[in-house]
Amino acid sequence: MERWQHRVALVTGASVGIGAAVARALVQHGMKVVGCARSVDKIEKLAAECQSAGYPGTLIPYKCDLSNEEEILSMFSAIKTLHQGVDVCINNAGLARPEPLLSGKTEGWRTMIDVNVMAVSICTRETYQSMKERSIDDGHIININSMNGHSVVPQSVVHFYSATKYAVTALTEGLRQELREAKTHIRATCLKAEDMANAVIYVLSAPPHVQIGDIQMRPTEQIS
Repeated sequence: MERWQHRVALVTGASVGIGAAVARALVQHGMKVVGCARSVDKIEKLAAECQSAGYPGTLIPYKCDLSNEEEILSMFSAIKTLHQGVDVCINNAGLARPEPLLSGKTEGWRTMIDVNVMAVSICTRETYQSMKERSIDDGHIININSMNGHSVVPQSVVHFYSATKYAVTALTEGLRQELREAKTHIRATCLKAEDMANAVIYVLSAPPHVQIGDIQMRPTEQIS
């Protein structure tokens, strides 16, 4: 992880759960982490905890509604102005709504698409453009996915959610193909693991010439 010290990582959905754990782990390894969420109170508390613990990195809270493209673009503009750009993007933010295919509300479906698919795509595009502008050829884009992106379980409340996670699987593979076509060494990884923080560190610790495409471990998931 030495080569990532003092470099910039964006972690979406960093206020709780996996996102908070990943943000903390990256700060522990000396990275400058921009943690975004719709509410930053918990990220601010986590940043203070990291500072008190004496971690070598820094956590910068940033308020951003990922269902709003203008807010995403504004965030990337701010990162460029204040921190030059993004070297690692962790697309972690995601949500699930119990909206079956036969009776679900359109609003719930649209919200899942906006956050689970569109936000991932926009953040990926803007991260790549940030890297390209600065001639960064060793960056990494990591999509936090779910086993629901590889199998459809017999529970009606997760079927639309599962479709959005299948999309993340397809988007990550498509991204890898486009990065190869662009003849870049920027890497893309799709994670589906129980211990996401350690999985992220494992992937980032791999030598620059090693591509880890997927890590899969079956987690226990809840829909709320």
